[in-house]
Amino acid sequence: MKIPGMNTGACGGGCNSAPDEKGADMHRRSFLKSGAALASVTLAPGVTLMAMGSGAAANANPDVRWGLLIDANKCSEDCNACVTACSDEHGWENTGAPTDPQWIRKVTLKNRSTGYTTTLPLMCQHCENPPCVDVCPTGASFKRVDGIVLVDRHRCIGCRYCMMACPFKARSFVHEPVTGQKVTTPRGIGTVEGCNMCVHKIDRGDGTTACVEACQKTGSGAMVFGDLNDPESEISKALANYPSVELRADLGLNLGVRYQNI
Repeated sequence: MKIPGMNTGACGGGCNSAPDEKGADMHRRSFLKSGAALASVTLAPGVTLMAMGSGAAANANPDVRWGLLIDANKCSEDCNACVTACSDEHGWENTGAPTDPQWIRKVTLKNRSTGYTTTLPLMCQHCENPPCVDVCPTGASFKRVDGIVLVDRHRCIGCRYCMMACPFKARSFVHEPVTGQKVTTPRGIGTVEGCNMCVHKIDRGDGTTACVEACQKTGSGAMVFGDLNDPESEISKALANYPSVELRADLGLNLGVRYQNI
């Protein structure tokens, strides 16, 4: 069973081996010394790229690991509530065009031997061992101690190594000037972006994400959000009581997003 648009490995055969650690560190230090990574760039009133950097990381709780559980049996093929909610929450274009950002998208899986198809939402899987972080030369791609993988738009130089390294095709490059900026979600031309697990909602204590809220409103109950480290959380209980899988489990990335019934 193959997911459309997915790479078959960490680089999907489309990139060379990641820069060695010493080379990446030298590149990062050189970039930071330029002073470019120390300035705060205003994108819109109240919106700065620095908002996604050290400030976001400082709010993370190391005792928590945030995650999502998605039940494909409960996800209707014609429902795009989660995609629409993500677009509205973060201000990215959702026109259905191939050039739209890929923060979250609906994909169809087909079993080639039986013909059975399953529809599910796909987004950044928030890996415990994220390939995007490994290959990033500037430290723009980083993982918070609570498991959320983010892009610091100010440090991102648009090299797109992370896009090649992601096995799930879960990041997008901003080619054109953006409009409809959200104060909580800075975006900028020439940078890479992807699902941030609604980090601003988590840090202010909402306890959920826009996609999960929208899914719950439909009554389908296909998506659950919570703390994977808390055995009493709804998501942990569901994972303990019913079988689930990771996409590309063979890569050993220990994903923060799990699926049932696929």
